[in-house]
Amino acid sequence: MDIQLKRGLLDVCVLAAIKNEDSYGYKIIKDMKPYLDISESTLYPILRRLECADMLTVRSIEHNGRLRKYYHITQAGIERLRDFSNDWKEITAIYNFVTREDNPHDQTGLYE
Repeated sequence: MDIQLKRGLLDVCVLAAIKNEDSYGYKIIKDMKPYLDISESTLYPILRRLECADMLTVRSIEHNGRLRKYYHITQAGIERLRDFSNDWKEITAIYNFVTREDNPHDQTGLYE
């Protein structure tokens, strides 16, 4: 898979993982596990990138004597998810076109 495409998809997956409630790294990984396998070494650079892009904010809270970073989606992050949903409709149409079965009786002129 194209690295840029995968990078964009992972960004959206992380935003989706925190869209309903604030979360922290280990929980994000755990919540994503049924859908995709992501490691800490992949997740934390994504979280930093999304924070720099103002798509999420971070706050630290003490938990069991250690600071735990909680991530919160911002309006820009919510808009990115909305844009992705709209883009996905177009991506699905392109996928359906690319993977369609060849039809020798196709009247579109593509096979002439």
